[in-house]
Parts: sequence; structure tokens; C-alpha cells
Amino acid sequence: MADADIKGFFDNLNHEMLLNFLKKRIGDKRVLRLISKWLKTGYVEDGKRIRQEAGTPQGSVISPLLANVYLHYVLDIWASWWRKTKTKGDMIIVRYADDFVIGFQYYEEAVTFLAALHRRLSNYDLTLHPQKTRLIEFGKYASGDRKRKGKGKPETFDFLGFTHICTKNRKGDFFLRRKTKRKRLKRKLDEVKSELKKRMHERINETGRWLAKVISGHTNYYGVPGNMDTVREFYKQCVRMWLRTLRRRSHKAQKLTWEVFRRKTEKMIPRPRLVHPFPEQRFWRQRLEVGAG
Repeated sequence: MADADIKGFFDNLNHEMLLNFLKKRIGDKRVLRLISKWLKTGYVEDGKRIRQEAGTPQGSVISPLLANVYLHYVLDIWASWWRKTKTKGDMIIVRYADDFVIGFQYYEEAVTFLAALHRRLSNYDLTLHPQKTRLIEFGKYASGDRKRKGKGKPETFDFLGFTHICTKNRKGDFFLRRKTKRKRLKRKLDEVKSELKKRMHERINETGRWLAKVISGHTNYYGVPGNMDTVREFYKQCVRMWLRTLRRRSHKAQKLTWEVFRRKTEKMIPRPRLVHPFPEQRFWRQRLEVGAG
């Protein structure tokens, strides 16, 4: 499997090539001219505006859209052609903006593809990050293959906020475990801690509603099979941080125990539950829906 990362993608996107891609679907020159102006907005440094000759404006709402258009032509269409004409085994690509992973059935085809990808990207002023791009053994048969070679457990990889791990379920079958990325979890907890300090003297109900939304949003994304221990730990840490914040604002609150506070806030902030079903359950539902249709 190839875990790939494009070095400085949003800073190196070629304006002329992007506009040529857009012309394939957009005939209105006024729209193209407007997009061209967006691209050259630039940034302000030491009171001076510096125009951009490459890349997309940082923080611009249109940047992710333009990035997807660029990589659709540079990567997606080309990778689809490669899979149909150059591979004998299975090949799967999953991309979100400039972050993508590619799975291969055969190691030799992964090596060949990665070399070709280097050449392909260089034609469009892009390069793969040398430290963040790698080939790893991952998947259903990775554990057995590495064990026969005298190697350790299969390597893990991070994608879309999750660390992906090869493991087994209770039946002993292969199970792809996804755990919240440690750095992402720590960063989110730090953000919650900082916001709770700002809200220290707000009404408890207002802070509770805000914290409930934060935990609910976190659970809706990270509440996948195999990751609920981490999601529950996030919930627990957030509520504990809230209790510590309240204890600092009054002597009365200092007497609050964890158990009492947890019972009082449970209705306000429900405990997280599994949001996304196991893969076999999801696929079974899809088959039922197709059959019913």
C-alpha cells in the first residue's frame, strides 16, 4: 500500500494549468477571469500586498474546490487509466483533497506506480513529500506475510484523522481498526480546555449546551467500530476539564465531586454511543435497500 503526501500542494498549484482544466467545463470567460483574480489575491506581509504566482489563497473558501479540480485531472483520471491498463491485481485509491492512499494487491505494481506517480506530478509542478510518502505492508494478509519473513506487526498509517491498524476481531478474522490520531485528539482537548477557561463565568446551562455540541460533533465523526474507547475517553476528559474549571470560579463548586457532577451533567451531555455500524452491517443494509428498490 502507498501512503502518499504531496509536498506543499496548496502553495505550488500551477495557475495556468488549473485554468486550462477549468476551461474544459466552464465556457463563461467572466467566471474564469474571476477565478484568476481569486488565485492572485496573494497575502499581506509587513503592510505590503504580495501577489501569488502559484498556489491558492490561504483560508479561501474556494481553495479546496480548486484543489479537487486540479487533482481530478492530474491524479484521479490518470490513476483510473493506470489501474485499467497497467495492473493485473486489485488497485484501490482513496483521496480527500491532497491526502490520499493507494492499495495494491502486488508489491511490484505498487513500486512501479509510485515511480510513475513521481514523474506524473513533476509534469504539473508537484512533488511527493520524501519523508511522508512510503510503501507499507497492510491488509488482510499482511500479518501472516510479515510473520513468515520474520518481521514484526504490520505498520500503521494515518488518514483523515484516524490511525489505521491491522488487527483481528473476536472471531479471529481480520479487522481494520481505526483509532483517533493521537496528535489530533490532544489538539482538540487543548482547544476545549482553552475555550472552557474563556467560558468560566458563563451560566452552566450555556456552557453545557456548547460542550454537548462539541462532544456530539466529535462522536459523529470518530464514533466508528474499534474506536469507542477513545471517544469515551474524550467525553470523560472534556467533562473533567469542565469540572476543574468550575472549581476554580467559586468555593461552593470546589466541593463538587466527580460522581455528583457526572450525574448532574449526564442529561445535559449524554454519553457517546457508536454512530457508524460495522462494515458487514452497512453492506447488508445497502443490499437490502438495493433489493427493496
